[in-house]
This record gives sequence, C-alpha cells and structure tokens, in this order.
Amino acid sequence: MNGSAAELGALRFYPTADGSFSLHSDHFGEAFHNSAGALNEARAKFVQPAELQRFSSGSQLRILDVCLGLGYNTAAVLEALPTAGPKLQWWGLELDRRPLEQALEQASFQSLWSDPVLAKLEAIRVNGGWQEHNSRGIQLWGDARSMLQQIPEPVRFDLILLDAFSPQRCPELWSEEFLGALAHRLAPQGRLLTYSRSAAVRASLKRAGLSLFSLLPAPGERVGWSSGTLATPPDSNCPQAGPGWRLLSAMEWEHLQTRAAVPFRDPVGNATAEVILERRRLEQEHCGHEATNAWQRRWRRDSPS
Repeated sequence: MNGSAAELGALRFYPTADGSFSLHSDHFGEAFHNSAGALNEARAKFVQPAELQRFSSGSQLRILDVCLGLGYNTAAVLEALPTAGPKLQWWGLELDRRPLEQALEQASFQSLWSDPVLAKLEAIRVNGGWQEHNSRGIQLWGDARSMLQQIPEPVRFDLILLDAFSPQRCPELWSEEFLGALAHRLAPQGRLLTYSRSAAVRASLKRAGLSLFSLLPAPGERVGWSSGTLATPPDSNCPQAGPGWRLLSAMEWEHLQTRAAVPFRDPVGNATAEVILERRRLEQEHCGHEATNAWQRRWRRDSPS
C-alpha cells in the first residue's frame, strides 16, 4: 500500500467473541479479525491447514507472513510447531508498526503466548526480527508489493499466510500481479493460506497455476458457502480434504465464472486502491460474464429448503 503508517488513521480496540483482543482500522473501515475470534481465526485459517507436523526436526520451514498486523498468525504458527521443530526461516511484510505495538501492550494478548514466542514478537517490534539457533526472522516494514522484491529470489516458501484487509478495501495486495508473485514464491509442496473466498482472488491464484481448496469455518464463525482459500502448486500432493479444508463446491467453481472473478489489476505494482478499483469496474462492465447476483439467485433457488 502506498503511504506511511501515519496516514492510515486511527486504530480502535475491537473485542472478539473468543475473548481475544483485536483492532478496527478507521482507514480501511474494517476490523483485523472476524468477530468470532482473532485467536480462533488464526488457528483455523492458518495453523490447522498448514499441517505443521509435516515439518520434522532437521527439516526446513520457510514462512512468509503477508500483513503481520497484530502478530496472531505468526504467533499461532510458532506456538504450534513441534517441540523438536524444523529449521525456521520467517519473513514478515507489514506497512504499519502500530498494530503489533498495541497488541504487545495488552496483557490479554501477552497471556496467549509462551515466553519464546513473545520474545520473537518483541524482537520483530524492536529489532525487525530475530536470530537464534535454527531460527531466524526478518521483518520488512513498508509497502508489501515492493518489500516482497527485497526477499532474495531463490527463497521459496512452504507457507504463505495472506491476511491483508479485504480486496475491496485493500486491492493493492490482492491484484493479479501480486498474487502471481506470491504463487511464484511457493515451494513445490508449499501452501498459500488466506481467509478470502473472493472469486477475483481465487481466479487469479488459479491462473497463476495453483490448485484451489476451500477452508472450513473457524469455531464460532457463521457457517457460509465458503470460509477461505488454500492454494497449492498442482504437484504438491495435497489431499482433496484434510484438517480444515475441502474441495471447492460446484457453487464455488461457478462463482469463478461470474463478474466477481474479474481480477484486480496493478501491472506496475504501485497503483492506488482507487485506480485499481476503477480499472476493475470498467473491465467488469465489458467482460460479458454472468452477473454475480444472478449466480446468487440461482444457488438460492437450487439450495435445499
């Protein structure tokens, strides 16, 4: 995103149903987490489908956290790693330092994590990362689109945690080009995880050559037709269903044929949200795809009463 954290407006306390602390951004007009629970969301959308037991002692685990925010996703993953864990290389991308700073000031947030995990979060805040035996973290502060390019090209990630504000509010980080760049950075067995079920996002990931799966709802989350996306390289041998995911339904596949699937485009990688949204609106007007509300009506009609 363009600009500095100072331009991102006020952040306000936002309690969630599982008791965990979150924030609401006035600039984006959204909360950082589902009202059902910040901790529940991190565990269900990012930890469970990661299947961290795949990474045993002596193996390598490379993680990219896109939009570190308050730190829930990274902290939950670190907390869930096997005791004799893998060699960890972690990278974080984030524009605004304040969410992590405000989270670390909250006793309720601190109480969720072990001392080693809290120490890493504090090191990210103060030093921009950490260096330990078999574990290294590097935080890049700034526009994620340009910061991604600072990560050495050979690095391929086993896990990409994509947790930007929603595509309509922050289209810069859901563009065809940015998603393609993330897909390019996945290791052969890698998994990209996001709460987003957007047709535009899924269609872009599919065009980037990834296989798509649908995430299951987090505990306490209202059950809908979809709750997020897991994307993997086609030869990753990811099972059709697993802890926290399933195949896309016929309804979800048809969603990718509607106007909602027209991508967010940012070819140079520095466009504002307004430019990206207007470009997409014009493309939707002339794309010839089925109107998304027609898809909604058809599936309401076809769904069992």
